[in-house]
Amino acid sequence: MIESEFVAPEIDWLALAPLIVVLGAGVVGVLIEAFVPARARRVTQIVLTLAALAGGFAFIAVLWPQIVVQPVQVVGGSLTLTPFALGAQGIIAVLAFLGVLVVADRTATGQDAFAPAASAVPGTSYEDLARRSGLEQTEIYPLLLFATGGMMLFASTDDLIVMFIALEVLSLPLYVLCATARRRRLLSQEAAAKYFLLGAFASALFIFGVALIYGFAGTVRLLEIAQRVQQGGLPLEGMSVLLVAGVLLVVVGLLFKVGAVPFHAWTPDVYTGAPTPITGFMAACTKVAAVAALVEVLYRITIGVGAVNPEIVRQVQIVIVVVAVLTMAVGTVIGSVQTDVKRLLAYSSIAHAGFLLVGIAGFNPQVQSSTLFYLLAYGIATIGAFGVVTLVRERRITPGTGEEENGPVGDDGVVLGEATELAQWAGLGRKAPWLTAAFALFLLSMAGIPLTAGFIAKFGAFTGATAGGLWWLAVLGVLASVVAVAFYLRLLVVMVFQRAEDEPAESQVALVETAAGAEPGEAEVSTSGSAVTGGTTAATLTKVQVTTAQRVVVTVVRSRGPAAVAIAVCAIATVILGVFPSPVLSLVEQASKFVP
Repeated sequence: MIESEFVAPEIDWLALAPLIVVLGAGVVGVLIEAFVPARARRVTQIVLTLAALAGGFAFIAVLWPQIVVQPVQVVGGSLTLTPFALGAQGIIAVLAFLGVLVVADRTATGQDAFAPAASAVPGTSYEDLARRSGLEQTEIYPLLLFATGGMMLFASTDDLIVMFIALEVLSLPLYVLCATARRRRLLSQEAAAKYFLLGAFASALFIFGVALIYGFAGTVRLLEIAQRVQQGGLPLEGMSVLLVAGVLLVVVGLLFKVGAVPFHAWTPDVYTGAPTPITGFMAACTKVAAVAALVEVLYRITIGVGAVNPEIVRQVQIVIVVVAVLTMAVGTVIGSVQTDVKRLLAYSSIAHAGFLLVGIAGFNPQVQSSTLFYLLAYGIATIGAFGVVTLVRERRITPGTGEEENGPVGDDGVVLGEATELAQWAGLGRKAPWLTAAFALFLLSMAGIPLTAGFIAKFGAFTGATAGGLWWLAVLGVLASVVAVAFYLRLLVVMVFQRAEDEPAESQVALVETAAGAEPGEAEVSTSGSAVTGGTTAATLTKVQVTTAQRVVVTVVRSRGPAAVAIAVCAIATVILGVFPSPVLSLVEQASKFVP
């Protein structure tokens, strides 16, 4: 028996540089947790994370001219760098950078959004001790880097096994991060548990679909599957059901990450319970990675198979169209009755997943440029919107104790958690006009109002559907957008035109007995509620409201810099992409050539 020698694959290290920088920085971040002193750990982690994301984007910019001319297969085809994949990586790096700015922010209270000890059982003495000791969660930054690296790999691999590994690499850190909220700990841990359990089912369906595809084609490389079908080397007539079932199961796993109906049930609860900065990061970056992977799977397999058997493409297209219609309907209709801002933005995310699927369902390769633009526009508006939510807080005021609106802040917090009830946002326009203007801009972009990035994005998605012959689906998308405008405007009306009602949360009332003819100041209140003046029992009872009533009001806390910078950059980018979209459109147009 002749033993074949192992031939080491040639590796283009420059093509792997964006992933190496991000994932390598995550490994360094773990070492920092072990060896850097606690007093310098947070600053070191933030600088390393931002530098790694900026460095990854710099390598993507260096690679872009080369990849546009000639796509590159790395490590034997496990990683395929095409303009579409590289564009998705660049968008993920940009959005992750902005998301980390929001995560790193500390408000004027000196607190971030994360529990001092996420593993502590809520309400226990250990949690109180960790809070009093000033412990900080700095391991969130390497977790963010690992999640970002997984997303970048997820969006650019041609191998379904590598795609599954990337799916787990991006998901596992997010499961942990969702459970690290500083306040509403039980809600945060519940959100993480739901995300983990449903994510495990989605991953199982994904890998089962990969097994069926391998049973049909004998390979897990998307491009090889399409090539073998086109060359007639596979028994399509006898095994097409196996291929369709495998593709649909893989698509189900991807649609879970996209947040499409009927795989959306986790989205409102997880978005509400997770720390708000993590919600923004997850809503923006994960959607980019999942949609990019969905495009890779659908277009590479179905377009290759469609040249031989168009019926398979038609069957997959029907599924995508049905999911798109249901996703738009659920996202807009249920979103219109929400009274919590974070849940409203969660259903908005579901609706936008439907709008993205409208363009993808056209199965027109040119629509992928508009898909990338949509992901960029939506991601910027989402991170900016959740950045605003992190600054709108509840504040407890106790008159007479010095804890006034701008007074001292204790560890238990005069400033409480985010004020997410819709009614609490009344009058926000008078309290923080610039912040309200930025939030309004993000909402208008999500609604697709002209002169914002969202309008250009939706126009491109709906144009892709009409180019694929699905003009009626584009009409449904426009109608769903009109419904979505209603609940975005409802939130704007509450912020700008309604007045805040800062009523006492609770009051204490004492019964005071006043003697006939006695001065009010002469009465002494006993523990039983009776008053004695000069040994004579009072004949009249008078209600006197004690002035120690506590009030809970809504206030906008001051950012110490990073979140304000992220919100400002997102607002400016939203306007620029809406008014002058041509430079970015020309770049993403090159990304439509995603098949080498």
